[in-house]
Amino acid sequence: MSANDLSRYDQKLEFILRSAAQIFADKSYHSTTMRDISRATNVSLAGLYHYCKSKEELLFLIQDNCFGRVLERLEERSVDVNDPVVKVQIFIENHLSFFAANMAEMKVLSHEAESLQGDLHAHVSGKKDKYTKLATSILREVHSSQNDKGGRVNLTVATYALFGMMNWIYNWYDPKGKLKVSDLAQNLTQLFLEGFAPGSVSEATVKMRNRPENLSIWRGIER
Repeated sequence: MSANDLSRYDQKLEFILRSAAQIFADKSYHSTTMRDISRATNVSLAGLYHYCKSKEELLFLIQDNCFGRVLERLEERSVDVNDPVVKVQIFIENHLSFFAANMAEMKVLSHEAESLQGDLHAHVSGKKDKYTKLATSILREVHSSQNDKGGRVNLTVATYALFGMMNWIYNWYDPKGKLKVSDLAQNLTQLFLEGFAPGSVSEATVKMRNRPENLSIWRGIER
């Protein structure tokens, strides 16, 4: 196969994957048939099976491609970056900019994570775990750099809270709207790192503890 043939093959496969991701996002993976994808792409069933063996392989390629690309972009952007806070900023901006351009894929990754089976599931899970552990590692660096400033948050809670903030955007964010993805990333970074109302949690905790009906509860906990 020549370079031009390979390029055309890759372009056609990417078109099929993007179309399939949109249908999976709209109808759900289990409600979609290969005939649905054939009609949407104007590619015959025989043609589709030339690019993938099954609907499950299509789902695998969508997920594997997304995790592979977002990881590759992150590694490229993080080269020679040592400041942990800057690493968090890069992580959030990289994730949001990629998925803002691939909203259907983001929904598929969020909703169809367990639809793959066997080796396909294990392969994608491996990349997903690598990405998650990378996020946790960066947040651990931020924790360590803060010394004794403020309270400490469990790293697992922090990691999945961050992904929850970022992955939920497909429900409300419009990439064509007034809010640019760079502004979205800046807002979520500030919200995650500094909180919506810094200092309010500790102040509220003191007030709650000093309420008469709560004093006995807190004393019991402290014993």
